[in-house]
Amino acid sequence: MAAGKSLLNRAAFVVFGIISSAAFAAGAGTVTHLSGSLSAQRPDGSARILSQRSEVNPGDVLTTERDSYAQVNFTDGSAITLRPNSSVRVEAYGFAKDKPQEDNMFLRLLKGGLRTVTGLVGRRGNQDAYKIGTQQATIGIRGSSGDTLECSEGCPGVTPTSDKLPPGAYHATHTGIYILQNAAGSALINPGQFGYIRDAKTLPSVLPKDPGLSLGQLPFSLPPGGPSPECTVR
Repeated sequence: MAAGKSLLNRAAFVVFGIISSAAFAAGAGTVTHLSGSLSAQRPDGSARILSQRSEVNPGDVLTTERDSYAQVNFTDGSAITLRPNSSVRVEAYGFAKDKPQEDNMFLRLLKGGLRTVTGLVGRRGNQDAYKIGTQQATIGIRGSSGDTLECSEGCPGVTPTSDKLPPGAYHATHTGIYILQNAAGSALINPGQFGYIRDAKTLPSVLPKDPGLSLGQLPFSLPPGGPSPECTVR
């Protein structure tokens, strides 16, 4: 009898392990467009070169090289487009169609530029489920599309004029609302507006005009509003 129970326990452990591994292996997104070079560093320190259709997982640090652009589409219908000389870490990602209360997406822009278009995460359930982090602030998103630049250490080659920008983080909202927030306070960046945060102790501000970001058109990018979701938000 003891041997039988031991065998059942081992079988259950194996099945559980297979299910857990499959769940962990499920990708958060896929590289859909790529021009140039894109690499990913995994949480275990290993690195790999990505190509079109490569899978992106939580914990990956994605990095583009000079004159390189990459677009990643996530399973909730959102997308990001990385500009040249840029790095972003997928800090957290969780999306299940039947569990909106568990939605979670956090991207940390380490350097360079990133265009974001939201999907279902942040549009259903918890509105604070989708955020972007920089050295200076956390950026909340409300059903939006926009560009964010992290230029604390400079932004050479990210856009045609980004090397001339003073240090700090910049944001341009195309649709919806982005919320820049740090220990000093917060600022709402509405469509057509530009935001700036000098450092983590400085109040985020709305700039009177484009500071010279030269965002222009990317070689590939989803239109404002993003892809059509597979399910309806109620």
